[in-house]
Order: sequence, then C-alpha cells, then structure tokens
Amino acid sequence: MVLKKIIQKFNILALCKSYGLSLWQCPQFLFLVMGLIIIVASLFSYLLGTHYIVEPELVALIVLLINTTLFVITFVITRNFERLAEISRMKSEFINIVTHQLRSPLTNLKWTVEFLTSEKYGGDLEKKEEYYSSLKENTGRMVELVNNLLIVSRLEKKEEVPFRKEEVSLESLVMDLILQFKAFAEASNIRIEFYPQENLPSVFIDPSQIKLVIENLIDNAVRYAKGEGKVEIRLERKNEKIYFEIKDSGVGIPETDKKYIFQKFFRSENVLRKQTQGSGLGLFIAKSVVEQSGGKIWFKSKKGEGTTFCFTLPIK
Repeated sequence: MVLKKIIQKFNILALCKSYGLSLWQCPQFLFLVMGLIIIVASLFSYLLGTHYIVEPELVALIVLLINTTLFVITFVITRNFERLAEISRMKSEFINIVTHQLRSPLTNLKWTVEFLTSEKYGGDLEKKEEYYSSLKENTGRMVELVNNLLIVSRLEKKEEVPFRKEEVSLESLVMDLILQFKAFAEASNIRIEFYPQENLPSVFIDPSQIKLVIENLIDNAVRYAKGEGKVEIRLERKNEKIYFEIKDSGVGIPETDKKYIFQKFFRSENVLRKQTQGSGLGLFIAKSVVEQSGGKIWFKSKKGEGTTFCFTLPIK
C-alpha cells in the first residue's frame, strides 16, 4: 500500500491530468524541471570551483549553498503553483456542482408551473396536490443549497458562525433526528439502530448547529448504504467528552479520496456513480461546526465495506 502511494506520487502525467493542466503549468512537472536545473547548476558550480578555487572545502560549501538556495526557491514556487492548481480545480467543481444542483430543481419548477398554468391542467385536486408537493420539494432543495453556500462563504472569510450555546441532551437530539429520517430509511430498506450509554450528561452546544452535523451524517449513511443494510449510531461518555459514532454498511471511501473528504465541493468517485444528490458541502460544514464547538471529527472507511464517522464534543 505504501509503495503504491509512492508510485502514485511520481505519476506526474496522472497528477497533471487530475488538475486539468498542461505539463508546463503542472507543479509536479515544474518541480522536476527545477530539480534538473539545480543539478546542472551544482555541476557547473563544482567545475567552476575546481578551476578557480584551490581549497576543496570552499568549493563544496559554495555548491551546497547554491544547491540549498535553489531548492528552497523551487519548493516555494511549487507550493504556490499547487495552491493555484487546487483553487482552479475547486472552482471548476463548484461551478459544476452548483449548476447541476440548481438546474434539476429549476427545470422541475419550470415544467410544473407551465403545466399548472396551461390549458392541459383540468383542475384535478389529486394532481394539484402532487404538483404543489413537487414545487415545495424543489424549492426546499434550492434553499438548502443556498443556505449551505452562505455558511461556507462565512467560514471561508474566517467569520465565526454565530453560536447560541445552551445545555442540550445529545441523546434526545439524536433520537428526534432518527424519527425524522425513519421514513427515508424505510424507503431505502435501511435499519437505523441507536445505542446510547445510560445516564449520559448534557453538553453545552448550539443545538441548531450540531443538528446540521448529525443530520448530514445520518443522511449520508442512509443514502450511500448498499441494499438492505443498517446504520448503527453509538453515543457514550469518554472522560470529559461525549463521543458520537455512526457506522454504515455502504460503499465506503477509496484510499485516494480520503484526504479530500472534508474539503468543500468534493464528492467521492464511487458516490458519484450512485447518482445521489449532494453538493459536497455537508462534511466541510460538519468539520467546521464541530471544531468551533470545541470538538474533533474523523472517520475510518474501507472501499466496499462501509464507513464510520466519529466526533467528540466537550461536556463543559
């Protein structure tokens, strides 16, 4: 596994392709070119030194200084290029995701409104309720996306999302959310099992913000589960923290995608193949909220064998 990761790191053509850049714009390729320049400069310095400088120690020192300086400059330039390439990739993903997420509900709204205002609509009450339900659902999807984008925008600008902390029973909060997802889980043939530890203390949090985190984790666990699977949720006390764990029997996360999971707008390749809805913002927001609440969030996963997300929150 380690050897495979090393080989992937040196696959310059594949890395450049993933950034959507040509070789001469690709950070890794530029790093290789600069490395060759360093070697040539070092050899030139050595040859120059042997002809004009008598002391070999001084020659070695000059070569070392030139080599170190060039390497540092190269590293700084490459890191900047990597940041620019990553920003470019995320910008493209943002446009693709937002366009896709808004196009579908907007198209449905357009068709529904056109039908309701056309002569074909005969005033059937049953159809009327169906179409108004469609309007409500698609409007809700767009509002949710816009709200997520607003939260992400504030987080990107380093603005604190306003928290109104209060004493909350996390067990009650989780149970309410499980009831909320019951119909969705049953429709997906998924069982949600909850195992809370007895006599759990309350936590001092903003319930609306933590609700967003748990909602997202449950939604993902149910949405990406395979067949007639199950979702297990555990809640327990660990020292002065409350530990939350949600385990699914879903598609899992490939090794190559794990480092991107908490990045905004990122959606794993195997998730995209399931053609499920999603903006790639939920886990980014979840990580930000948990950390602003004084906790930590992490996950463990194996492709094809499910995923377990965990987070902790301080009791006091």
